[in-house]
Amino acid sequence: MTGAISTRRGVLQAGAGAALAASVPASVRSQSGPLRVGVMTDLSGPFAGAGSQPLFWGAEVAIGLFNERGGVGGRQVQIVSADSQSRAEVAINEAERLLGQEQLEVVTGIYSSAHAVPLSGRFEQAKKIMWITSAIATAVLKDKNLHYVFRPTVHSDQYAEASVSFIHEHAKARLGMDPEKVRLAVIYEDGPYGSGVAAGLEVQAQQKHMSIVMKEAYSATAPDLSTLVTKLRRERADIILHVGYNPDITLFLRQAKSGGLRFKALIGHGAGYSQIDKLSETFGADVNGFCNVDPAATQMLDWTKLAPGVGDLARTFLQRYQEKHQSNDPPTHASMGFGNTWSFLEYVLKPAVMKTGGMAADALREAALAADVPMGGTIQGNGVKFFGPGTAMSGQNERSVAVVMQFDNGKSKVVWPTAIGIPPVLPLPAGHAYAAR
Repeated sequence: MTGAISTRRGVLQAGAGAALAASVPASVRSQSGPLRVGVMTDLSGPFAGAGSQPLFWGAEVAIGLFNERGGVGGRQVQIVSADSQSRAEVAINEAERLLGQEQLEVVTGIYSSAHAVPLSGRFEQAKKIMWITSAIATAVLKDKNLHYVFRPTVHSDQYAEASVSFIHEHAKARLGMDPEKVRLAVIYEDGPYGSGVAAGLEVQAQQKHMSIVMKEAYSATAPDLSTLVTKLRRERADIILHVGYNPDITLFLRQAKSGGLRFKALIGHGAGYSQIDKLSETFGADVNGFCNVDPAATQMLDWTKLAPGVGDLARTFLQRYQEKHQSNDPPTHASMGFGNTWSFLEYVLKPAVMKTGGMAADALREAALAADVPMGGTIQGNGVKFFGPGTAMSGQNERSVAVVMQFDNGKSKVVWPTAIGIPPVLPLPAGHAYAAR
């Protein structure tokens, strides 16, 4: 990668003259020199280990590779990094710095929906581009009619649709139960992310006439979840649908095991459940058979079914990520960081700069609304086409895709949609630490 990543308040230097370029007024700088792009993620605090660090690392690989391939007409992309420290107030302050002091036209990243909700209003007010590569709460965009906020990844309603459809499809054949007889329990962290997925789960269950016997929120920073475990035992749920980050998931699973909670299946919904390496380090074989809903990590897909050249791009990404971070099975957030950043660079930044000579937010917005990448055109298998202003989900990628994956000895394998997945293991087999007895 050209240059080196700075500290939180520094800048990646992308070639001779970058320091001089920074002193030039934005109106002039937009026509020459490096193309300055903000990348805001949580590099510290609890969100860092729950997927935000891999999100940033994936973006690093994307920008480095893009620069190696010539950038835009020889102009290099220059990262202006920001660590929101897993705190909403820090995210807001950093956004003010990036928009004000750094005079950026676009900021990418944003791991947490709790950050994305307040930030979206600020970017809309400033008429600058916010390009969300992770935060999935439907509430970030729904009925807001935002013009400058774009999300190429999935939204929380898609998570809910995937997990409930997966259970409904397999209940009879694998659980030996009519779908309407399956007892579902929904537990979730009480921020926008957890609340958004939980609301979607309730809607999907109602539509499929499935029974939710318990729906309860908790704080992601709660020091004790034993009462939640006790309630779940009392309700005798068959399937646990969990929405959480990394620390609270770890606490819940430990207390569930010690408290004797048993179930036929557990399905997570991104965030902490996407970090199979960390879960495996902590729980070993105890997480075998657990499921997670997320966009697919690229290594889970058959690259021959993607658009020409996309498989080669995925292969290059994996090689570079694995070499730098010693990860044999990079988490989904790494693919999200790379793929969603690459989509911005290739399908938004490049055409905007080629057309206008600069990267003003309105030029980027026009390019984003014109993006039309078919399904299979990205390393995660999705396409890119945004709902426009005046629609309920303005700024959302209408071609985003969520899958259900199942853990098997530290690896994640797609099990739904059935057309592209392998048969799931349901229920948890006898002898499993959490298997219903």
